[in-house]
Amino acid sequence: MRIMRCWTLLPFLALVPQTTLASVLAIDYGTDWIKASLMKPGVPFDVLLNKDSKRKIQSAVGWKNGDRLFGGDAAAMASRFPSDVFTALKYLQGAPHDSETVSFYAKISPSEILETTRKTVGVKQSDGTEWSVEELIAMQFAYVKELAEAVAEEKVRDVVVTVPPFYSQNERDAVVDAIEISGLRTLALINDGTAVAVNYAMTRTFTTPEYHIIYDAGASSIVATIVSFTPVDPKSAVAGTHISVAGVGYDRNTGGIEFDSRLRQMLVEKFNAKHKKDIREDRKGMAKLWKEAGRVKAILSANTEANSAVESLAWDIDFRSKVTRADFENACGDLKGKFAQPIYDALHAANLTLDQISSVLLVGGTTRTPMVQTAVKAAVGAEKIALNVNADEAPVLGAAFYGASLSRQFKTKNIKVTDISLHDVEVGYFAAPTSSLSRPRSISTLIFPAGSKVGTKKTLTFKRKEDFALYFDYKHLIAPGYPQRMFESEIVGVSEALGNLTERGAVDPVIKATLMLSDSGFVSVHEAVAYGEIKDDSLTGSTSSEEADTSSENVPPRETETTSSSSASASASTSASSSSAAPTPSANDTETDKKKAVSKEDTIKLKVVTTFPVIPPMSVEQKREARARLRTIDQEETAKTRKDEARNTLESYLYRLRDLLDEENRDTPFKKCSKETERKVITEKLEESFTWLHDRGDVAETSQFLDKRISLEAMEKPIIHRYKEIEAFPQALNNSQMWNWSTRLFLTEARQNLTAELKADLPSKWTKDELDSLEKTLKDHESWLHTWVEKQKTVQSNEDPVIETTEMRARAKVLESALAKLYRRKVPKARKPKATSSAAPEPTAQAEEGGEGEKDAPPVEDTPPATPQGQEGAQEPLKAEHDEL
Repeated sequence: MRIMRCWTLLPFLALVPQTTLASVLAIDYGTDWIKASLMKPGVPFDVLLNKDSKRKIQSAVGWKNGDRLFGGDAAAMASRFPSDVFTALKYLQGAPHDSETVSFYAKISPSEILETTRKTVGVKQSDGTEWSVEELIAMQFAYVKELAEAVAEEKVRDVVVTVPPFYSQNERDAVVDAIEISGLRTLALINDGTAVAVNYAMTRTFTTPEYHIIYDAGASSIVATIVSFTPVDPKSAVAGTHISVAGVGYDRNTGGIEFDSRLRQMLVEKFNAKHKKDIREDRKGMAKLWKEAGRVKAILSANTEANSAVESLAWDIDFRSKVTRADFENACGDLKGKFAQPIYDALHAANLTLDQISSVLLVGGTTRTPMVQTAVKAAVGAEKIALNVNADEAPVLGAAFYGASLSRQFKTKNIKVTDISLHDVEVGYFAAPTSSLSRPRSISTLIFPAGSKVGTKKTLTFKRKEDFALYFDYKHLIAPGYPQRMFESEIVGVSEALGNLTERGAVDPVIKATLMLSDSGFVSVHEAVAYGEIKDDSLTGSTSSEEADTSSENVPPRETETTSSSSASASASTSASSSSAAPTPSANDTETDKKKAVSKEDTIKLKVVTTFPVIPPMSVEQKREARARLRTIDQEETAKTRKDEARNTLESYLYRLRDLLDEENRDTPFKKCSKETERKVITEKLEESFTWLHDRGDVAETSQFLDKRISLEAMEKPIIHRYKEIEAFPQALNNSQMWNWSTRLFLTEARQNLTAELKADLPSKWTKDELDSLEKTLKDHESWLHTWVEKQKTVQSNEDPVIETTEMRARAKVLESALAKLYRRKVPKARKPKATSSAAPEPTAQAEEGGEGEKDAPPVEDTPPATPQGQEGAQEPLKAEHDEL
């Protein structure tokens, strides 16, 4: 049913011309699993399959004996190589090294954690190799990119990645850095709940506004997103749906991994109590218990009890125990109140009640846990629970559709999306000093409050004469250990720009800084300009100047001197609101400018220098080095793969050749077409190759494997050639004889027709010389064929042929061409009788009428040579093979 539903989306996608094909990749990067989808013209819209034809990939990357592994292959090695397999890396995206998130990760993962130069997190392999989290995630993105390119059969570059809505700017920067290192280009970041909403609206039409809660319980967090679905303005030409996020509630510390952690702790306590040893001292044992905890949790989701069994858990001790669902729920008792809290927080943020909610859509693997379902049903009522979206694949399918709507290569269903930010963002700056002895005053304003729509811009206006800086902070703490300072932007070149505006005649020039909240949730200084109104010195300009002086509406307010934070904030807010109205002319102003030509405004763009004092994103140089490092690994793996393929190919070839030389295989074509001396030489070379492969196979280069195979193939090639010639000779001989017979038959009928036409004084298609030339070609071919076929009859099967089938076909082709040249020739038209000067008019008219009659006569059709009596059966296959005969 899922595939049929995907095909119903085809009316929403208009295929683009073949010359402009493009692909959009969507990745839902989760803590436990990765889902991907490819949007490409001509490819069914569905989830991308991995190399094992599975619809989701485990979020794991690891190494085994120098070989890099991904997905399930890497996760399977976690218990054997706990220091070389890295899972649940989503916890560490953009996380400070000293945060509580990293401390929690250290408890659940045996990986060795280290601090990077950017104060973020890195990991170390058992051999001492260090990796940043961005590099490891980039490897997984590159792996998905390789899968997508195999399906698309072209390069894939654009990607849309889902992120939790509560991600800070540092965490979003880490995602984008990983995307760029992997060789992809960020088309957009989309919140998980918003992506599910897009997927929900893809196959539905809304006639009235509806509110739905998207409850996403994943491995690391729980998010409740309230989304409104409203029809697009009915007056518009294209019908569609407008998706608007009304409110979001979340808990970034509760999820499926917290359940796994507590279940593993239960198993640890049982092992320690039974065997009087602390399993926490053994990394491999803890990794095995982590895998077992996930298996037991899945069983308890459908059963009331589960048996746990791990062979040789640690110190050669086999561990067996029984876990009941009641014990598991008791261990997670303090979490029950957290399951439904995001729903209440989202309702409060959206200023809605449960009565206004149409349904609650359950998404994420943790929603399958019975205690989570019980808590949600108790909070919203069982009748509101909806299971009509795919809990695992809805986010990635919605993200793919959203990415297609952003690309110019697709025409999609009309779905408009309006998302919001969840954190209060404020900007601070120091007021301009009133004197050299005055203390600098700090002013801050809430520029993007929580709930602000993404894709919006705001403008701040400043009365400054020197360069100054803006400080962007989160008003409240994002998470324990996470910085509130986002970045700092210094506006440079203020005095020079103001001087230039003053020289041009500007009055009271100011600085305008435009701040932007992008669609992907990034806050930035979009641009900064020096702005001033330049007055005209003409009579109309003087009049307009007097009128402008009487109005203070467009004069930006000065910064109010105050030390209290509340009054400072109010002052800055007033400045921001006034400045937004200042440079924007109304329609009446435009008409006045056209009539009176009163004034014009001028701007000078200023340079904005942004710095990250706390946790900076990766610099361009760092990303370039990381990409080169990954590219080196890719090249090494490609070379190793080619070497392995060359070795395997050589090894299989040696075994095949050994079977051909086996004494038991006596009547094989290989034995019949080879001489004893040839087999002896090949046997000696074969034994030498087997010895070399056993002694030097592990250290040999790819070229050496290829050389060994090529040398053996050169010895085998003459034998193979003889066998192929023996097989092809009957067909080649039949082909040559067929053209001999066809040509002879044609010449017989052609000479008869030529004689009859000459007697009747009719034009002929051929001349006697042409037929003689064709007959000479035929006799030459017959003579050559007879001579060499007789010689070939004396050749043994283990001897080289004296006549090659390629030469036989080439000579037959010459005869075929000569025959076709004459056979396809059309009958020339009969000559008209010449009119004499003494002829009467009537005969002339009759002659003209006769000419017209000849002109209107039906054309003469070519008739193929007649088949001789008794040879009808032999002629039929020749007609089928050569249409012209």
